[in-house]
Amino acid sequence: MEKKYKILFLCVQNAGRSQMAEAFAREILNDIVEPYSAGSRPANEVNPLVVEAMKEVGIDISDKKPKGFGDLPKGMIFDFVVNMGCGDTCPYYPSRGTIDWNIPDPKDKELEEIKKIRDLIRDKIVELGNYLRALSGDR
Repeated sequence: MEKKYKILFLCVQNAGRSQMAEAFAREILNDIVEPYSAGSRPANEVNPLVVEAMKEVGIDISDKKPKGFGDLPKGMIFDFVVNMGCGDTCPYYPSRGTIDWNIPDPKDKELEEIKKIRDLIRDKIVELGNYLRALSGDR
């Protein structure tokens, strides 16, 4: 079996966008991606409305907890870090490559807006999969 790409989805709190991205990557790209997520200042819990929005599409993240850099596997070199769209406040984590997504923060948003953000993240994960599959021939 070919080696999977190690992808880190990164934001500040790891309570919404990066949690959704990790979950979608695990669901949609399981054959080519080993996904992780973390934040530079993790929140106390994953946003309950994010959990609800993900349940609507059949993905249960109710048992997930926000993670910090210290929770990542020691010594792991990520193939790509995907910054979820936190602008100048986006944390830095070393990797072979960085991808910047401009995803709105679901914090303090209503459920309907979070569903739009969820769908945008799912679309970005599909695009990422297409990109990585095209790269696979170069590995």
